[in-house]
Amino acid sequence: MLFVATGMAQAQQKSTADAIADYRASLQDGNPADLNAARGEALWKKPAGPKNASLQGCDLGLGPGKVKGAVAQLPRYFADTGKVMDLESRLVHCMVTLQGMKREDFKASTAFSRDGERATVIEDLVAYVYDDSRDMTIAIPQSHPEEKRSYARGREMFYFKGGPYDFSCASCHGEDNKRIRLQDLPNLTKQKPAQEAFSQWPAYRVSQGAVRTMQWRLYDCFRQQRFPEMQYLSPASVDLITFMGVNANGGKMAAPAIKR
Repeated sequence: MLFVATGMAQAQQKSTADAIADYRASLQDGNPADLNAARGEALWKKPAGPKNASLQGCDLGLGPGKVKGAVAQLPRYFADTGKVMDLESRLVHCMVTLQGMKREDFKASTAFSRDGERATVIEDLVAYVYDDSRDMTIAIPQSHPEEKRSYARGREMFYFKGGPYDFSCASCHGEDNKRIRLQDLPNLTKQKPAQEAFSQWPAYRVSQGAVRTMQWRLYDCFRQQRFPEMQYLSPASVDLITFMGVNANGGKMAAPAIKR
């Protein structure tokens, strides 16, 4: 009887997961993030800021102005800053250096739109850059010592337990066959589920009516763990993204995806 009950539970879980996957696939052709990407492309090309400059001189790792495929290789080390940077930290760097924006103006409250609000400049730009890397192979580099250190710190952070419930990232994403409500929780320590998870962010959240970036995803995970607020573009956030990205190497970019 126990074997039968276990089999029924597994079949039900698989059926639910399949139904959610079918739901997402049915919506993908009309993904509202396409509109964000179109606005983001216009923002990329439009002069803005105190210097009245566009972002077309921004180097995302493949050379100034080259967008296609760039995000499939981020986070990575940038010699001009001496840091490993993800897409959002690199975009902000370019907006500061090329357009004359102020770094202190970029924080979670200004980078992430609230329910019902128009998408932020960051959200639209992120949608554009990711959309231009769709179907590209994920190849997060580990050739520079700083890239290796970033991965190691990210891995340590992934397993670090803290907060009032003694949670870690691994509490939800370090084992197989875990879920919360109807949502499967991918095991980010294994290549295939890591590829599927990493490749699909940023994503349009149907329940929120907004594009949510990878930085937002981590910010919200920290909130759910009851950890202290993750600071936007903090080294900790970049290190965690590096850890996830390297684990996902070899997968195909599929963002912006669509989520419940």
